[in-house]
Amino acid sequence: MKTKTTSGCMWPGQDPLMITYHDEEWGTPVYDDAKLFEFIVLDSFQAGLSWKTILYKREHFKKAFDQFNAKKIAKYEEAKIQALMLDAGIIRNQLKIRATVTNAIHFLRLQKEHGSFSNYIWQFTNHEVIQNQIQSHSEIPAISAESDAMSKALKKEGFKFVGSTICYAFMQAAGMVNDHLCTCHRYKQLNKKQ
Repeated sequence: MKTKTTSGCMWPGQDPLMITYHDEEWGTPVYDDAKLFEFIVLDSFQAGLSWKTILYKREHFKKAFDQFNAKKIAKYEEAKIQALMLDAGIIRNQLKIRATVTNAIHFLRLQKEHGSFSNYIWQFTNHEVIQNQIQSHSEIPAISAESDAMSKALKKEGFKFVGSTICYAFMQAAGMVNDHLCTCHRYKQLNKKQ
């Protein structure tokens, strides 16, 4: 893991795990359904918390939630939910744990209806990456018209913990929007791929 970033993005700070996440994942377009579901799970647990908190628990989340296997999670029964409530390695929020099971069920349904979840979720950006022109950290938005539409649609489909702010964080993580600062080396790398 790296110990410092040469990017213009300041939010990773000097934290090695955050820097690695910034340099290798954040903003990279994701079309793989399994990875998209992982981000749905992690971002829904992030509600009201910092991403750093979630990132440091990510590996334990992966273990606790069967490698983010939506088919397994959709079948979780009460005993499993209660066991997760006792797991100090994750965020022990009963509503978020139950929402993960609910979201897995609806994720699988949308996946079947649309051929893939990727086909469904990328429609909110017209299957293109939104290239923002952000000059400073203070300009990074918390929501957008696209995240509002995504939130409204997902809620209608039965998803939980998918407010517009969470949806926007998901869009950033999944590379549906490029919110790296224009001065960041990752902004240029990701922009070239389009």
